[in-house]
Formats: sequence, structure tokens, C-alpha cells
Amino acid sequence: MRFVVQRVSESEVEVDGETLGKIGRGFMVLIGVCDSDTREIADKMVKKLLGLRIFEDGQGKTNLSLESVGGELLLISQFTLYANCKKGNRPSFIEAGAPDMASEIYEYIIGKCKEQVSVVERGRFGADMKVSLVNDGPFTIILDSDNL
Repeated sequence: MRFVVQRVSESEVEVDGETLGKIGRGFMVLIGVCDSDTREIADKMVKKLLGLRIFEDGQGKTNLSLESVGGELLLISQFTLYANCKKGNRPSFIEAGAPDMASEIYEYIIGKCKEQVSVVERGRFGADMKVSLVNDGPFTIILDSDNL
């Protein structure tokens, strides 16, 4: 499982011109799922995500978590995080999770986050989405379950 976590001052996602999710200060997270991912792996990833201390404290050090700053989440499914570009110039996506399984894991992650974060917005699995954001920093972290 892969998360691309961007610390944002604002972010939103649209599908067919309709805003589905919009947040202020918090994390916009792109979520990639592969076939070997499980709910147990998702639990570890959510724990790591929500524990990240990447907001600045009074001394300007990245020492505060999402909860500490009352931050919000925007969670976007992103199968292209499993693009394989080793051969040729056209990426292969065979490492990405099958849609039914990946959708179930994505929904599970959203549910787990809602247990701990008051504002959790989302995209639409499998849709052509337009994501906009103001990356605060910029500050971007890549979490990969293979490295946890």
C-alpha cells in the first residue's frame, strides 16, 4: 500500500464539475492499493498517517500531528501509484490491486480515519477526478507499507 501525503492549506476534488470533497488545513492523501494489501496493512498505514508530526509548532519545528492542529483529511484513490515504468515508456499497472478489492480497502481506510478525524472528505473510486491543492511548504511524504 502506498500513501502520498501532502500537507495542505486547502484541497478539493471534483468529478464532472461537482465538488465531492473539500478541506482546509490538513492532509490530501493519494492512496494506492496492490493485490497483497489487507485490512491489517491498512490499519498500520492509517496509524502511521495519523501519527505523522509534520505541522509546525511555536518554534517552527515540525512537531505537531493532524489531531494537534485540528486538521482535516481528503482521501483520493490513486491506482497509478503502482505504475511500473521499467520497460518502455508506457507504464504498466498490473501491480495495482484489482478494482473490487482495492475499492473495499479504500472504503475501509476512509472508515478507520473517520473514527479519529472529525473531517474526512473523499474522492470517488475509479472516477476521472480533478484534484486541486495548495501544498503547504511544500511538504510531501511517501508512505509505503513495504517500509513500515
